[in-house]
Amino acid sequence: MIGTQVVAARNALTHRWQRLSSFVGDQEPLAVATVGIMTIALVSALVGFLLVSPFTIIPFGIFLIAASYGWLNYQGLTARMLTLSMTVSTILILLLITLFIFMKSVPVIQYESQSVLGVSVPGLRMFTQVQWDAVSPPIRYSMVPMIHGTVMVTTIATVVAAPLGVSAALFLSEIAPTTVRELVKPGVEILAGIPSIVYGFIGFTILSPWAADQFQITGQGSYLFVGIVVGLMALPTVVSVAEDALNSVPESMKSGSLAMGTTDWQTMTSITLPAAFSGVSAAVLLGVGRAIGETMAATVMLRGVPQLTKPLYNAFYGQATLTSLIANNYGEADGLQMDALFAAGVILFITVIVISIGSQYIEWQMQRKLGGES
Repeated sequence: MIGTQVVAARNALTHRWQRLSSFVGDQEPLAVATVGIMTIALVSALVGFLLVSPFTIIPFGIFLIAASYGWLNYQGLTARMLTLSMTVSTILILLLITLFIFMKSVPVIQYESQSVLGVSVPGLRMFTQVQWDAVSPPIRYSMVPMIHGTVMVTTIATVVAAPLGVSAALFLSEIAPTTVRELVKPGVEILAGIPSIVYGFIGFTILSPWAADQFQITGQGSYLFVGIVVGLMALPTVVSVAEDALNSVPESMKSGSLAMGTTDWQTMTSITLPAAFSGVSAAVLLGVGRAIGETMAATVMLRGVPQLTKPLYNAFYGQATLTSLIANNYGEADGLQMDALFAAGVILFITVIVISIGSQYIEWQMQRKLGGES
């Protein structure tokens, strides 16, 4: 499957490049020269930026001048060049960010190496010990407490956001009158625009004191209520994406089910939800990604102590997550401690990639199933 997708992507890219080359070949020499100057200037500006050169502004200015001239005189060719440049720049920036965070985490990964059967495994000690101590010897940078906290918060947030979000999306798509849908959906989307620090501040000033009083918790900080707050933050994303997926189900499938004598509820559960399962799953996974990467709410509401709760399943106490670890320590960290924060970023990065691949795999499986392929 992966090999077929790679070949298809390569063929598509080759076809588009051939079309662009053919289009360029049909242009006037001055138009081609303008595009060439834009390309050389943009590449030079990128090199200057990577070298932190004070002269970077010169090639970038030349690029802007050439692009302006091309847009006024050869708009079609210039537009193609600009869109291609922006696409390549986006991919390149992503690759550079990935390379940077991985390179910055290498020293601490080497420092936390551990031998297994005489073979040194880089970074293994970060996952086999539970101590984080950047001050007192021996210095240790374990990611286990923060991974535990992230898993706890994400699990609780998913339990909150997934059923509520899918149910709300199903109501808006299949049950709610048009007037109600037009009022509720913009309101849900507005909730997605509220800054996370606002949610965190509400949780810190209202939920945390109430929880400390009701459950007799010493101090503030609870994975349970952080998970609830993060779940509510992820709810608009789940509702919006899932509702779009449910609306994409062909009306003929629903009408055919109703014509067979099924009820509206049976149609929703046996036709609409299975047909839109890939989109709904993607919505839930996007919500999970929001929960994993949430920083401010977790930073504000948790204690920020990099240690495990006792017992591990105790959700009424909360210490730290991977994101809150970075937010709490980046201002004063240096040396190996700073590298350890980048290692936490690498773990988050890999987790998001795995979730993305998982959502793509689910979508592929559902498309194959609905398409009748074996």
